[in-house]
Amino acid sequence: MAGKRSAGLLLYRSTPAGVEVLLAHMGGPLWERRDAAAWSVPKGEYVPPEEAWDAARREFEEELGLLPPEGSCLPLGEARQASGKVVTVWAVESDLDPERVVPGTFEMEWPRGSGMRGTFPEIDRVAWFAPHEARERLVAGQRVFLERLAERLAAAD
Repeated sequence: MAGKRSAGLLLYRSTPAGVEVLLAHMGGPLWERRDAAAWSVPKGEYVPPEEAWDAARREFEEELGLLPPEGSCLPLGEARQASGKVVTVWAVESDLDPERVVPGTFEMEWPRGSGMRGTFPEIDRVAWFAPHEARERLVAGQRVFLERLAERLAAAD
């Protein structure tokens, strides 16, 4: 997987209780019974010459079935995942109703080795979380984006 790249948008909103972030629970049979470390920033792969920002917006629409929000963004940089994939993320302030999400799908052999193919949602749900809740749910390699978001927001105050 070395050399692969993904880009995504981490939505955040301000509530009376504080900041919340929108995470997507990974779809498919491998993730359906997991909660801890089974959520992700809505993101997807791209190949240059496509720009990371363009890919992040395209993947947001493909994964959530909604247009990406307009507005200013906070670059959260890159992080290398355990697989070697490099993920680039931007934070965008926006409020999104999780009930409006219509996820894209993918096809895979399931059960493995059975020869049968199934179609599964790329994500099976999205939800808003306070950063401490999000940290428990987010895959380990993406937790750095929560820290960077907190730093950017603190610097803006």
